[in-house]
Amino acid sequence: MNWYVVYTKPKWEKKVAEQLTKFGLECYCPMITQVRQWSDRKKKVTVPLFNSYIFVQLEDSERNLVFQSAGAVRYLFWLGKAAIVRDEEIATIKKWLDTPDVYDISIDAIQVGDKITLESGPFSTQEAVVQEVNKTHYILVLESLGCVLKMKIK
Repeated sequence: MNWYVVYTKPKWEKKVAEQLTKFGLECYCPMITQVRQWSDRKKKVTVPLFNSYIFVQLEDSERNLVFQSAGAVRYLFWLGKAAIVRDEEIATIKKWLDTPDVYDISIDAIQVGDKITLESGPFSTQEAVVQEVNKTHYILVLESLGCVLKMKIK
């Protein structure tokens, strides 16, 4: 069975994942905790890591079952076909969310355009291209995962 990416209505990620789980489908909606500030208080809230996207694992023939949920809009497509996410990529996301926020990272005169291999943290063994070097942070492009990683320097 493959993992597919389902685009949901805005702010419906958790609801759609719960509904699809009730239908017996394997769903994954990665969640993170953020501190949000209102005019009178700060509060920790749990929000989806990817806005308007959830992952669903099912057979290709069962893909229409997703639309039983009112919040599911469509599948994410790549090169004219429904985008498939590898099991390793889902495992990497889960590993990243399950690890503490402390990583052992060392920087050795990195310049824009350098290709580096991350040695620790949830993206260890992933290759990245340095896009920006700043006094406060580095921006790395993880081409294999199709994402950009911003690393703060402490």
